[in-house]
Amino acid sequence: MIIQIPASCEGRLLRSYLQLTMGLSTTALSRLKKDERGILVNGQHVTVRYVLHGGDVLSLALDDKQTEATETVLPCEGPLDVLYEDDALIVLNKPAGTPTHPSHGHLTDTLANALAARYQKEGIPFVFRPLGRLDRNTSGVVVCGKTQAAAGFLGNCLADRTVVKRYLALLDGELPCDGLTHEIEVPILQPAAGIRMRTAVSDGTPGAEYALTRYRVLASGNGHTLVLASPVTGRTHQIRVHFASLGFPLTGDDVYGVPSPLIARQALHCVSLSLPMPFFSAQTAGRRGAVPSAADFDLLPAGTPLNQPSGDGWLHLWAEMPEDFRRAAEEAVPGCARGRDACGALPHTPLKDFLKEVLENPKNFHK
Repeated sequence: MIIQIPASCEGRLLRSYLQLTMGLSTTALSRLKKDERGILVNGQHVTVRYVLHGGDVLSLALDDKQTEATETVLPCEGPLDVLYEDDALIVLNKPAGTPTHPSHGHLTDTLANALAARYQKEGIPFVFRPLGRLDRNTSGVVVCGKTQAAAGFLGNCLADRTVVKRYLALLDGELPCDGLTHEIEVPILQPAAGIRMRTAVSDGTPGAEYALTRYRVLASGNGHTLVLASPVTGRTHQIRVHFASLGFPLTGDDVYGVPSPLIARQALHCVSLSLPMPFFSAQTAGRRGAVPSAADFDLLPAGTPLNQPSGDGWLHLWAEMPEDFRRAAEEAVPGCARGRDACGALPHTPLKDFLKEVLENPKNFHK
């Protein structure tokens, strides 16, 4: 990574710049310090005690080395739908049926295998660092850090809950379509080690993990509900468990609900994700914009760029609804495929526009 130091950083210690402005972790900084060419200023090796000057050219050896490559993932050709990529990130639209990472019975057909094959062709050391993992039969946005430093930055963002994930889910049963944001705040328990299924339990249950999901009903009718859901916490199967606990399991979910003729998997798609751009303030003179409001997790300002950096230091990602989900939604909820308001009394709001754009022309979402 190469950065030209702005005049506003004149006189700052390099250590302060790396940790406070760039947000490098202690681990990443230690790694750079151990490399003879890890930290260069104007082509010369320096220590973190170097005093910066405006116009200095800072070079950081953040790329992975061959000795650090993941050797347990076999390179195997597979489809890759790349939504966005730069030196720090690669963002993919994962299809349903494709596991995120290898596991028993899926050693060569995962997103990780396909990425390993791509990097092998390009002669780039491969280390798989996904920011969370989607279930095999859940489709949508998957973010991977391309360097240890970027992955550490994103992990901190996830821990601080400054990553906003948005899922479209089709449910069995009809929830009220009131235009309000609702919360499901129910702990989740893994009954025993090695058991795949999770359980929603009461507060105070030993071993249970706190879990919070926000959601808004987009359309309801004909025995189904289309919702936009945002998991504030990131528990395994969280959205599936939470809606099942309300008595409204995801359509087609054969673990927490029942199979459906509408779709051959759980009807869940990670349609959008917003995250801070790694090292934004180090590379620009701008200031990062505010974290998207929790109350309006589903709304982005008109004109927000999708799948490319925005001017305020955020990256807002969008993965089109897959065909099987689209067909199921169109058949399950009357009128929603044509953008009609299935809620009747719901006033005209950006929420209606959101639904219309999602189902009619996702590429034009908020543009």
